[in-house]
Amino acid sequence: MVSANKAAVTVIGLGPMGQAMAGAYLDAGYEVTVWNRTAARAAALVARGAHRAETVEEALAANELVILSLTDYDAVYAILEPAAGALRGRVLVNLSSDTPERAREAAAWAAGHGAEHLTGGVQTPPSGIGSPESSTFYSGPKEVFEAHEAALKVLTGADYRGTDPGLAALYYQIQMDMFWTAMLSYLHATAVTAANGITAQEFLPYAQSTMASLPNFLAFYAPRIDAGNHEGDVDKLAMGVASVDHVLHTAEGSGVGTTLPAAVLEVFRRGMERGYGGDSFTRLLDVFREG
Repeated sequence: MVSANKAAVTVIGLGPMGQAMAGAYLDAGYEVTVWNRTAARAAALVARGAHRAETVEEALAANELVILSLTDYDAVYAILEPAAGALRGRVLVNLSSDTPERAREAAAWAAGHGAEHLTGGVQTPPSGIGSPESSTFYSGPKEVFEAHEAALKVLTGADYRGTDPGLAALYYQIQMDMFWTAMLSYLHATAVTAANGITAQEFLPYAQSTMASLPNFLAFYAPRIDAGNHEGDVDKLAMGVASVDHVLHTAEGSGVGTTLPAAVLEVFRRGMERGYGGDSFTRLLDVFREG
């Protein structure tokens, strides 16, 4: 039976993120029901006052609002499909990571079983859960989001992106596109510094300075990109080719693998082959669009 307590929630999936989420709800005074395939992971939460459901059906029956914190949507289906008969009337806040298209498919699947689906994309590690400074993307039915907004804000700030179920996943994945590429570039640069006898700690202020400069570049280029302005008045693609080539040979001369700068150089060279040498490097958007 659904809890009569409005401040109640079910959390399914108790990895580090699910643990942090269930803990945040307990801290906020919520009645929390939890379920995890490995039941022992619930022990610490139960000691704090959470109720451990014996089955997925029991977890779903406990509360209207159900938070899913699972590895991906394959895990969501593996857990929920056998219990699909218990989904009617539930609001599934799917914070599992996957693609926009799979989020749309999951929303349709949930609707087919009488449940509402909100897609979420959490932009913080477990340590940021419970902080209003952290943020999570959401998309799906606006009225459903608004009805449960207060509960969602127990976890993080809530950034609603629109009714399309795929939008939260899209915003999340494009953030990850930037994050992992940037972090790989940092690791590659750190490998080059180490090969030259410079420690990561010595390199740190310079790495931070470079990363800190990026917001200004983004703010400068974004309106030009939207306007279709790729004029080479500030930078030229041909200059970028030379610069990346120097990066590649510096790594090579240091005995460090060149896979990453070689991939960047290949994109720049494809732009040159298309005759974009006198344009800004932002013209490489066309290279990406062309596949």
